[in-house]
Amino acid sequence: MSIKNMHDAAGRADREAQTAAAEDQESVTALARDLVRVPSRGGTDDYEPVLDLMQDWLAARSLPCRRLAGPDGAVVALACEVSSGPGPRYVLDACLDTAPFGDEAAWSRHPLSGDIDGGWLHGRGSADSKTGAAVFAHVAARLAAQRGDWSGSMTLLFDVDEHTGRFGGAKACFGGPGAQPADGVMIGYPGHEHVVTGGRGCFRARARIRGVSGHSGSSRPGPVSAVSKAAGLISRLDHAALPGPVPGFTVTAVSGGEGFSVVPDLAVVSIDVRLTPALDGAGAEALLRAAAAETDAAWPGTPATTLEAVTCWPPFALPGDSPLSSALLAAAAANGLSPAAKIAGPSNIGNYLAGLGIPATAGFGVVHQGLHATDEKVRLDSVPLIQAAYHQALLTLLARPGDQEPSRLER
Repeated sequence: MSIKNMHDAAGRADREAQTAAAEDQESVTALARDLVRVPSRGGTDDYEPVLDLMQDWLAARSLPCRRLAGPDGAVVALACEVSSGPGPRYVLDACLDTAPFGDEAAWSRHPLSGDIDGGWLHGRGSADSKTGAAVFAHVAARLAAQRGDWSGSMTLLFDVDEHTGRFGGAKACFGGPGAQPADGVMIGYPGHEHVVTGGRGCFRARARIRGVSGHSGSSRPGPVSAVSKAAGLISRLDHAALPGPVPGFTVTAVSGGEGFSVVPDLAVVSIDVRLTPALDGAGAEALLRAAAAETDAAWPGTPATTLEAVTCWPPFALPGDSPLSSALLAAAAANGLSPAAKIAGPSNIGNYLAGLGIPATAGFGVVHQGLHATDEKVRLDSVPLIQAAYHQALLTLLARPGDQEPSRLER
């Protein structure tokens, strides 16, 4: 195929993806709205209704699904695979669980309203990431209808254990029993200005700080409050100097004590620190243990602090010539968008996937406001552009041998 013919074929594919997205806009909006109206707060609500809704939608389009379970047997995700002969496998990943509502009285509309007003769809999960899930479902339906145009497989992964911080759906899909290899994952987090191609890592730990219990009104020396000792550790962490562009340790939770009459002998502190090439997980843990040892020394006569490492994900970054990010950036440009590649501050599922050697983009999606905040909403006129970009990116990545076109970034 000549360069001119490849360009002509790419232009036709772009137009076909744009036409499909325009035709699907009403259906995407309806599915996203229905999903928003089903409560699915991580760790709070029953996930069966939202899983049933998505599974029924896919089944009505002859797209069979399977449910993935975590180590305890609980369902953590819905997966759906569309295949078209031998070839690579790519995954579209979006979560169906959501952040909590927060103060419902502060919302201008009920968090489950699904109202559409002024071109915006309102409600918790509209941005993160139920509209993205609706877009991905329609992309899968379109690809299923055009199997002759590509070769390989694409999998939908709809996680319902993401906002808990456990990322159970991703772990079941990529690291669980029977997990299949993946050539790349595109995660549908919102935001049209960037394609997230990397992220800082994280080290998270719980410190159990021990004191000496006793009556709070005792006149005898001896009781030592574990909460006071914990405050000493927190102060040390707040003033710790860390290497490289790392802002410091962040204390995210503190618990200890009950009532008024007992001096607590245990306090638990949750600690988060972001990782970069200048500070890896081992280095972060060593600094934390040193701060704990210094605190113990400052409180003689108390049991030693113990540390439990909860999560350690390394930073990751896709290379500049990554086929995954190149295909998505080029497809976005073909649809009039100009996102820039970005290394994100918050860690994400991409960090977990990097540890498995699976490349991932961890964000490119609809225009939004109020992410994880009051009055979450998405702009509906941005939806077709995002759908067309993902549709075209997958057609590029799954092109049949001999049909591959040069990336627009290389022209």
